[in-house]
Amino acid sequence: MDDNSLFKKVYKHPLITQNLLQKIKEKHFFKDFKKGDCLIRINEASNHYFILKSGMARAQVFDFKGNDITTQFFVSGSIVIAPLALFKQTLPLENVFALTDCEVWAIHFKDFQYLFEKNIELAEWGRLWMAEEITKLKIRSVEMITHDASSRYWNLLKTKPEILQIAPLKHIASYLGVTDTSLSRIRKNLQS
Repeated sequence: MDDNSLFKKVYKHPLITQNLLQKIKEKHFFKDFKKGDCLIRINEASNHYFILKSGMARAQVFDFKGNDITTQFFVSGSIVIAPLALFKQTLPLENVFALTDCEVWAIHFKDFQYLFEKNIELAEWGRLWMAEEITKLKIRSVEMITHDASSRYWNLLKTKPEILQIAPLKHIASYLGVTDTSLSRIRKNLQS
């Protein structure tokens, strides 16, 4: 996806004009991350958010037993962010690692805040974006309780097939709340 299309997709809102979109784009800067690099680190200030142009990343934490748990995947066109940490200027609760080499457009918190304060259109976009993210999170948390692992896998296959093509099975399994062995059984059953 070319950069203009990427920015139009990410900042899609009826109030955002081409002129404002250009101002927003000018505040971003390009950055590369290599596979395994950390984009956001627990207990380090988060002063940027990123638009993932290419590649894949994942958010992760360690549970109380020390297991590595994937909490979110980011694919091309996603905003990679620790919202609470960025907007409240607190420390992130999760790490975000590049699963592949990644190209991103980054924006510094101060630049975003400046644009946000000067452009009600961007504030409206931000309100809508946050509402959509909260809705996705709520759906995911409810589905972790109300759907079995096969249904969660099938939903991931339908909505984000690229994750299943790129991410290691252990990360997919932890994201779905199952063991690697259980995920292998689910995949085998769906193929037959």
